[in-house]
Amino acid sequence: MRAALWLIVLFAAAAALALFAGGNEGTVTIFWPPWRGDMSVNLALIVLALAFALLYTALRAIRALLELPRQARRWRAQQRERATHALLLDAITQHAAGRFLRARKAAESALAREQALAESGEAPPHATTLRVLAHMAVAESAHALQDRATRDQHLEQALDAAGPGGGAAQPWREGALLRAARWALNDNDPALALARLDELPTGAHRRTAALRIKLKAARQAGRIAEAMDTARLLAKHRAFSPDAARGLARALAAELIEGAHDQQQLQQVWDSLDAPERGTPGLALRAAERMIALGGQHVALRQWLRPVWEQMLERPESFDEADRVRLTRVLQAGIQAAGGDGGDDQWLARIEAASQANPRSAPLQYLAGMACLQRGLWGRAQLLLTQAVRALPDDTLRRHAWRVLAELAEQRGDQTAALQAWKQAAAD
Repeated sequence: MRAALWLIVLFAAAAALALFAGGNEGTVTIFWPPWRGDMSVNLALIVLALAFALLYTALRAIRALLELPRQARRWRAQQRERATHALLLDAITQHAAGRFLRARKAAESALAREQALAESGEAPPHATTLRVLAHMAVAESAHALQDRATRDQHLEQALDAAGPGGGAAQPWREGALLRAARWALNDNDPALALARLDELPTGAHRRTAALRIKLKAARQAGRIAEAMDTARLLAKHRAFSPDAARGLARALAAELIEGAHDQQQLQQVWDSLDAPERGTPGLALRAAERMIALGGQHVALRQWLRPVWEQMLERPESFDEADRVRLTRVLQAGIQAAGGDGGDDQWLARIEAASQANPRSAPLQYLAGMACLQRGLWGRAQLLLTQAVRALPDDTLRRHAWRVLAELAEQRGDQTAALQAWKQAAAD
């Protein structure tokens, strides 16, 4: 359809030109004393058109001729720029292939070519990007070669090339700082890694890559509380799977608990944990054991262990044997240290009720026997401990049960039973 329209327009133009030129009898006279020239109007128009075309062509030719030096310089600059790009790509390729020495040489050659372009005034618009990438390529290769002096030198040059921040070069500066933080972690220098992260802009601090580095650096530096906060931020950003996030939170919480040096600090650590973390049996037992080691208040200990106790009674299949033994040891220590603490009566009642509901559970029978011993019910304590002692899964608990039975036998004056119990305690 378009071709047909062009054909119609062409025929219409030809017809109009024929009508104009065919009936045009005018003449044009040119006087150039002492000469005179006459020509038709049609010829004059043709001559003018040809003269205009010739003049236009001549001007274009002169302009192209004058542009030749600039075009030549531009072509040379493009060739140098392409060579610089090729060297930088070769450096990246060699580094990915593990040829770090070749990668460093290629990146250094790219830097030299980029500097030559800048000195000749032919630097491309993205010269800053080229310079930063080349410096970082040299630094990466030097880091792989354990050449820290060269790495740090080119890192500083990359940061200087990127500028103080802001503008188009800001992403390159942030990337260089993140790489520097990772290198500091590899050098076991968490303080330097955290210092590099502090140089990042405010918004960059909350990026997943920065938070991951901060988590590792904080753990290396022993700043477990800061690592805990960072891990929670990463969990909110879904940087880990739910199971991995819970495992990491439990590990950090355990480190916080073990790092507590007094009762007040331990209480602050416990209060800083989330409700699901406080309900984790492993953490609650670890905190209770730490409180006992610090000689702390058993009132707080019993509060921490109550959810764990209830969970063990409601879902015994969720507890392994090691957790049951740990819980038994902690409660036993709490019962022995309670003395006349009236707040312990509720726990003694809970233990007795649980042992009656689960008569086949040796740890519960053992705890019930210790509770009766605490209340002065020696006969019932002897009965419960005798039933539980041979089925206890832990050697320490069995030895303690036999010692208690030996002491009870001595109180009754039964030297034979006491001697037998002492022998069993020594054997276990």
